[in-house]
Amino acid sequence: MARFRWGQSEGGRAALLMAPPFAYALLLLAVPLLAIILFSFWTQDFMDVNTTFTLDNYREIITQPIYGLLLQRSLYVSGCVTIVTVLLAYPIAYFVSFHVDPSRKSIWLFLITIPFWTSYLIRVFLWKVILGYNGVVNSGLMGLGVIDEPLTFILYNVNAVIITLAHAFAPFAILPIFVALEKIDRSLLEASQDLGETRLSTFFRVTLPLSMPGLVAAVLIVFIPTIGDYVTPELMGGAGGKLIANMIQTQFLALNNAPLGAALALVAMICVTAISLLFVFLNRRWLRGRS
Repeated sequence: MARFRWGQSEGGRAALLMAPPFAYALLLLAVPLLAIILFSFWTQDFMDVNTTFTLDNYREIITQPIYGLLLQRSLYVSGCVTIVTVLLAYPIAYFVSFHVDPSRKSIWLFLITIPFWTSYLIRVFLWKVILGYNGVVNSGLMGLGVIDEPLTFILYNVNAVIITLAHAFAPFAILPIFVALEKIDRSLLEASQDLGETRLSTFFRVTLPLSMPGLVAAVLIVFIPTIGDYVTPELMGGAGGKLIANMIQTQFLALNNAPLGAALALVAMICVTAISLLFVFLNRRWLRGRS
């Protein structure tokens, strides 16, 4: 009887509704994360795993320069991709929100999401064809007489990784910015201009601060996953474009050293979390300073 009454109460119904997704998240997110944390304090010799608690993996990460170099390169690439993507995404989202007829906005959003129709792997291979030695870019520039020989700095390096990732994550940046812009009350912009503000000053003093939640979401949505991307650096980066995710994959699969791979994954995760929290904190301080 008590169980029946508990299920009929508002709190009981909420708990029943939350139980399945909570168990799902616990099973697929929390348990693997705890396993990674546990593994990072173990050691492995081929197939033999030594479960004795040790900090050797973290000592190796600190003492071996290669890991620090890959982590710095990964943060640099993720930062560049985030900046390029958001800077290109904001004008598109702004145009669709403020200058496209409301009846046609759905068509524009439909066109923006078209890249999702194809496999991510296929899109990476297409960029490989575009940026290749005899690809579309080099062939077009040589045909126009702009260059005499193919450019070599746009493929199999960090530049190729940044270009490919910026294209792949562009819709993820456009959509949250567009949603934030759509929520802005247009009467506030009219009031700003009625008070003597120009369109440019209205943008910086009204539109940009009010759209900041979407901008922050776009930055985090792009920055966090790009640092862990493995496919694009593997196919587009060459020897000089490998990132920390490629080293993690090598440790887990090629070198059969799961504990060191787990430690690298945790270090990368901590760095991303710290940078993301710092960005959110600085953004909140900036908004408070303007209010």
